[in-house]
Amino acid sequence: MGEAPLLGGRYRLGTRIGSGGMADVHRAMDTRLQRVVAAKVFRSGADAAGRERFAEEARILAGLSHPGLVTVHDFSAGADELYLIMELVEGRTLADEVQHGALPPQRVAEIGSRLADVLAHVHDNGIVHRDVKPSNVLIAGDGSVYLADFGISRLAAAAGRMTSSGVLIGTATYMSPEQVSGGDVGYPADVYALGLVLLECATGRVEYPGSGAESAVARLVRAPEVPLELPSGLHRALLLMTGSDPARRPTAAESADLLAGRSTDVIPRIHPTRPVTQLLPEPQPEPRRSRKPWLFAGAGLGVLLVALIVFLTLPSAPESPSLPPVSGPAGVERLPEDLATLEGLIRG
Repeated sequence: MGEAPLLGGRYRLGTRIGSGGMADVHRAMDTRLQRVVAAKVFRSGADAAGRERFAEEARILAGLSHPGLVTVHDFSAGADELYLIMELVEGRTLADEVQHGALPPQRVAEIGSRLADVLAHVHDNGIVHRDVKPSNVLIAGDGSVYLADFGISRLAAAAGRMTSSGVLIGTATYMSPEQVSGGDVGYPADVYALGLVLLECATGRVEYPGSGAESAVARLVRAPEVPLELPSGLHRALLLMTGSDPARRPTAAESADLLAGRSTDVIPRIHPTRPVTQLLPEPQPEPRRSRKPWLFAGAGLGVLLVALIVFLTLPSAPESPSLPPVSGPAGVERLPEDLATLEGLIRG
């Protein structure tokens, strides 16, 4: 019995190492370069939209370069052969690790910081992943963390067109509130999904279990329950990342700093038209108030008080004796007249 035909005339498929909604991932051998690779092969029956989505994933990944992203080597988006050839990451997914229970908080923060750093790079290139979940996080044998499966990602400028038909794109368990409600889906949606992924790693349980619709609607009813017993830094980061208002969530870069302990506060971004130091008025010294008016007023009041005391303590002046009214000219010549007047006063 002959060997199976080579994929694309070059890649020999081996064991299946992963499976998704529309494709299977196989270990494969690149017969031309003699190296082991990962081949993501679409199942038969993929329509034109599915093929275009797959081709876009290849183009997106091929245009990115980051230690936390899987390198793309080759792809085909033909009607007969639809595959993506990638770097093979030996290890397992984050979903496999969480199946064994909660991870230590320090490990959760470490994984989260690395993934947030990857998302920051992705967002800087104008791409929204839209499907961050444990099964899309690869953990290599040396502990390296990779973000995979950009199959439903979209450039930020085209994100609105993806929801115009009313179809939810993503995994319901990790969707952001704005995805569920049909709002604008941007970079904060990836931050929210990562927050739920890390919360699941820290608690060992899915925060919003249930069927797709039940899980999706649950986050519109209640906020995620972040355990208080988590370390304060991790607790704060998860609360901020899973906030219901996308405008108040930290960016992916800020999330990476929070999870790594490089930052304790999320500072609102300022876009000044002039240097920040010029936005605030220069502090002016408080004018020094003169004390002279108060000194003069106090001295004047003291003088008045002393004068009042002295006036009240002085004895009353004796009354002046009443003299007879002056009559006539002074001198010896008026003496007879004065005596007559005096006699008249005595007699009454």
